[in-house]
Amino acid sequence: MNINCEILDLRAFLAVVELESFNRAADQLHLSQPALSRRIQKLEQTIGAPLLERTTRHVAATAVGVGLVPLIQRMLEEFDGSLFAMRELGGNRGGLVTIACLPTAAFYFLPSVIRQFNIEYPQIRVRILDLTAVDALQAVARGEVEFGINIMGSSDSDLVFERLVEDPFVLAARNDHPLATKDEIGWKDLEPYHLITVHRSSANRTLLDAALAKSSIKLNWFYEVTHLSTSLGLVEAGLGISVLPKMATPQGDHPFLVARPIRNPEISRTIGIVRRRNGSLSPAAERFMSMLLGTWAAPVAANKN
Repeated sequence: MNINCEILDLRAFLAVVELESFNRAADQLHLSQPALSRRIQKLEQTIGAPLLERTTRHVAATAVGVGLVPLIQRMLEEFDGSLFAMRELGGNRGGLVTIACLPTAAFYFLPSVIRQFNIEYPQIRVRILDLTAVDALQAVARGEVEFGINIMGSSDSDLVFERLVEDPFVLAARNDHPLATKDEIGWKDLEPYHLITVHRSSANRTLLDAALAKSSIKLNWFYEVTHLSTSLGLVEAGLGISVLPKMATPQGDHPFLVARPIRNPEISRTIGIVRRRNGSLSPAAERFMSMLLGTWAAPVAANKN
């Protein structure tokens, strides 16, 4: 079944939500108030639910309207960007790429790619939503972003996952900790110490717990935090040691912290690109994703040889 609505209907809805006023929205869109009201009513009939709550003093989106706002914003941004791109020529084409990415993966994967992308396509903007694994997958599934960089593990048949790299879990400790003198660590080596971990709701924690249970390994999780960066802060303060993905550890030399591989078994998370199975990417997003895959496919292939 097709749902038909006009671009101006969508712009009218967003203008009312953003300005919280029919008067101001009508002025901005150069419409009369009755014409604006008709467009909102037509969109509500198309959706099949009220999108705005109106009082004499206040206008706000309903629950359905709130859910539609980010999707409509992205649709209009892509539409406008595509039109501008077709009007421009060559490397000066404009556009917008919106992606959802794990914070650790954003830091690890994106800077070098964005730098090169900006050199080749200086008019294309990049918007990064750094979200948790669950929230990022939902953003992709809902169409709020064009694609994501995430952990493999979603059972959603509407999403496609393309592997980029393995990210092993490692030990993070102060450089004066007894385990810092070892080149690599066994899981048994961790048992005497207070361990810092992320909360059980985290996708990283779920993956790690499942892998440890499979190998019958039990650890003394003493502190739980919400963010990986917080666990590093506690490690630096000398409150314990942490097991976390290598991407989350400081890159290069750090004045206080070291990272050590953990073996027997080696546990890792698979990072890759997630997109909608039947979704189409904008030209700008296609170029960005191709550059991302090109940048990281070579190191991955080299590590296999």
